[in-house]
Amino acid sequence: MFRHQGKSRTLKHNLQIATVLSFVAGIVNVTGFLSIKQLTTNVTGHFALFIYDVANFDFWRGTIYFLYIFSFLFGSFLSSYLIEKFRANKKLNVFVLPTTIECLVLISIALTSNVMKLESFDTIACLLLFAMGLQNSYVTKISNAIVRTTHLTGLFTDLGIEISQLFFPKLHPNRGKLKSNIQLRIYIILFFFAGGLVGGFLYSKMDFKLNTLIVGAVILLASLFYDDIRYRLIKARRKYTQKKTAKHKHAFRR
Repeated sequence: MFRHQGKSRTLKHNLQIATVLSFVAGIVNVTGFLSIKQLTTNVTGHFALFIYDVANFDFWRGTIYFLYIFSFLFGSFLSSYLIEKFRANKKLNVFVLPTTIECLVLISIALTSNVMKLESFDTIACLLLFAMGLQNSYVTKISNAIVRTTHLTGLFTDLGIEISQLFFPKLHPNRGKLKSNIQLRIYIILFFFAGGLVGGFLYSKMDFKLNTLIVGAVILLASLFYDDIRYRLIKARRKYTQKKTAKHKHAFRR
């Protein structure tokens, strides 16, 4: 689900990565809100508050929201930069780099909270927004801008548009693609919601606090590991099949 790009990418691949990453985003969103009372998976609200503070000449307060926005932007930039820089290396799964950085950020916040009291909530917010910027960027590049997992505004907009198009089959004859898009968006919304429920339960009921972020990181790492093992098995099977076919052809010629 991480490796396939372009024409080789199918709905199944997009559904797999959408469910995993939207679930993790849901965990991060709720954990961030419960711990620091800030939204940490998108910047829409922060941008509005930034404009409000600037309009009221409260520039210092507005700087905080600017840092939130910049953290998300920098995460998106770094993710895309790393992918483009190492794309030529065919042996390397370029999406491992930004995903690993995201996991390290989430784990670092959680582990640090266990050894010292984190009083700089703005720093936590910036780090979480940076991690979500990383994620939103690489999933956008993997899926060719079909999958977005860190915020739901655009998803609900697209879902509403596509559902309305079902009522006009003559204007939108490609029903299969339309239904696939609707299915994908519903999966993202449901798993974002599920991730939020799990995050809230672990944070509050199980008293995991910021350690809840480790759960999200483990899910990401497990997905990478599964994807890599599956890719190696498929590659080995193809090589075995090709060798077997070549031996049969050689024996037949003799």
